[in-house]
Amino acid sequence: MRSVLLGVLVASPLVIGCAAYQARPLEPPALESAYRARSLADATVRAYVETIGGTTQTVWPPRALDLKMLTVLGYYFSQDLEVARAQVDLAEANIRAAGARVNPSLGLQAGYNRNPDSHPEYAVSPSFTIETAGKRGYRILRAEREADAAAVGLVEAGWHLRSRIRAAFFNHLLAAARLDLLQREQSVRAEIVQIFDRRLAVGEVARPELDVYRVDLIATQAALRTAAGEVDQTRSVLANAVGLPLSAFDGVELTSPTFELPSAGDALPIATVQRAGLLHRADLRRSLADYAAAEATLRLELARQYADVVLTPGYTFEEGFVRYVLIAAIEPLALFHRNQGPIAMAEAQRREAAERFEALQALAIGEMARATVQYRAAVEEWREANDRLVTVQRDREAAARRTLEAGEGDRLSVATARLQTVTAERARLDALARVHSALGALEEAMQQPLEDALMMPDPARVSPRKGGMPR
Repeated sequence: MRSVLLGVLVASPLVIGCAAYQARPLEPPALESAYRARSLADATVRAYVETIGGTTQTVWPPRALDLKMLTVLGYYFSQDLEVARAQVDLAEANIRAAGARVNPSLGLQAGYNRNPDSHPEYAVSPSFTIETAGKRGYRILRAEREADAAAVGLVEAGWHLRSRIRAAFFNHLLAAARLDLLQREQSVRAEIVQIFDRRLAVGEVARPELDVYRVDLIATQAALRTAAGEVDQTRSVLANAVGLPLSAFDGVELTSPTFELPSAGDALPIATVQRAGLLHRADLRRSLADYAAAEATLRLELARQYADVVLTPGYTFEEGFVRYVLIAAIEPLALFHRNQGPIAMAEAQRREAAERFEALQALAIGEMARATVQYRAAVEEWREANDRLVTVQRDREAAARRTLEAGEGDRLSVATARLQTVTAERARLDALARVHSALGALEEAMQQPLEDALMMPDPARVSPRKGGMPR
């Protein structure tokens, strides 16, 4: 009876409080259906947007979306951020695992002697490990530094998401602007063809001259169809970057108040960002956190040179007598090495992390300088196209209209002037595209939304779709 009771007492701590397995199978068809069912009309989406964006939405779902709203929606729906959030949770769980103390072990021994005068024999020998040289503290320190790197990695993932959304957003606006210009060009060329048709009918022009304008009209119509496809394609790319199906954008206007009026380089807070240094860049901060984790790893490997102490008190009942013993062991004994291999690896990893940081810092400095020069040059090119080319051509078009109204010109002269204006505006749009591309490169180099006065929504750590509202 005593043996049964002893067995129950020993086994109880081994089963009480154990975690149970919970199955969470992935069901791709269900996940696909859930993705296709995503919508802006969800009340949870509205609450998240108001919490992160800091504004109350009077109309929901929104009828128009700007870059900031799209970024907040991306924070809600993007699966890339879900991966980064899961990595943060994993790193924080690793802190808990690193802080766990070594569990004691328990040895049991039972037997008997066939001698009729002998008693049953049994022994209980628990074992306790005492870690030395601060190994547990260094494990926790390394896990904390790795968690810091994961947290910065979440910010970095948020920035890369914002960059993708910004690029897709402005690509869509540029595609829509090109489509509008081509529609205007088609209208003008169709009018020119009509004018030549009438002149051909009265014998004022030859058919080869008319055919030239008809070919130009056909080429414009083909370019118009291509441009319409690009608008649909860029809209789809933008929806995918946000994490929504294309149907979620039905009836939603995409707007940007600064699209047609890019800021001059002097108007952007470039100097403010440069004075703040480079450590606002998430990739540099993550690189520093990686170096701190490598440093903690080296300290842990150095501590592992020293053996741990294992204490094994024992209780033995044998031949009717009780014995109490205490065994102390030192393990592992440094007979062949003193952990030199892992220490050398940790030192090499620390050096590699340091070199990576310096290389990344030098790259960032060069990127910022190059992107600043590129943006200023693009703005100057756009100003030239806007202030001179387009303005002059619009003046010529207005003069042609006045001449027609005065009875001294004809419709062909006005149509030709309108066509030249469209051509000038196309050159202006190409320059504007280079401005937005250069601004995107500048923001990427500085990792700051320069047009939003250095403000950017925070990609909250808690998953808005799998863990409630953000902290």
